[in-house]
Amino acid sequence: MDKAALPKQAILIVNAASRQGADAFEDAREKLIAAGVELLDAKAVKNPKSMGNAIKQAVKRAPMVIVGGGDGSLSSSVDHFMGTDTILAILPLGTANSFARTLGIPLELGGAIDVIAQGEPRKIDVGCINGEHFLNAAALGLAPKVAESVPHGLKRSLGRLGYLLWAGWSAASFNTFRLTVDDGRRRHRLWATEVRIANGSFHGGMELIESADAESGQIVVQAVTGRSVIGLGWSYFASALKLQARHQTTREFRGRKLTVSTRPSMQVSIDGELGAETPLEVSAIPNAVTVAAPREGKT
Repeated sequence: MDKAALPKQAILIVNAASRQGADAFEDAREKLIAAGVELLDAKAVKNPKSMGNAIKQAVKRAPMVIVGGGDGSLSSSVDHFMGTDTILAILPLGTANSFARTLGIPLELGGAIDVIAQGEPRKIDVGCINGEHFLNAAALGLAPKVAESVPHGLKRSLGRLGYLLWAGWSAASFNTFRLTVDDGRRRHRLWATEVRIANGSFHGGMELIESADAESGQIVVQAVTGRSVIGLGWSYFASALKLQARHQTTREFRGRKLTVSTRPSMQVSIDGELGAETPLEVSAIPNAVTVAAPREGKT
């Protein structure tokens, strides 16, 4: 067998509570079989709290496990793949699908299945925050406030637009904060409106941390600087349009391990799910998981 080929046997686990999960399950199963993937099992998990156990059992039984869901579903499952030879394959069925974008996986179902059927295995890094592993990105500031309070109906019906509308509403009562980043050589202190802790370049479905690379062995901490929430909005606008001025609103720190603290203490949002409070020890674990990725030159 081609060493760069993906296994032809897999188990499909879909988070039926994700934005597109319930509707896509049957279609995904049929298209995977048609593409030549032998499904040893296929489950649509209605209770997100049961996803972890379903994936844990699947990893023991199959050379490849296909996880359908959003960024939160993927990050919460990554522990089960670490230290194994089982390949993590992705069906992007969430709202932002930032990790799929980071890997260059198409967001439409047919394209994602083509990657699973014809792609290649690729070892990537995993991010770590206070011992909790994640695949793509975490954030401090306005993002956790939005993740905690956004109405589920708004998120499900409008997707990324719903997030943006709720972020605009939440910004009115948001306060900036003092940030300290310790890179092991010195402590950097600054005012910030948002902090992104990145293993991948996309956050919230937008390419914001272009220097982050899931195969670099380093974690990136990017701060949107200043004391104005209007400035945060400008930073998003400039990044969306790829304006050169976007680099003037951020500072970046990188390394294998960094310490991040804030005043006041703040809760971190890890791939859309609320996690620990500052201070945080953030790091990258190199080559921790093997994923199904597009073949080079076919992204």
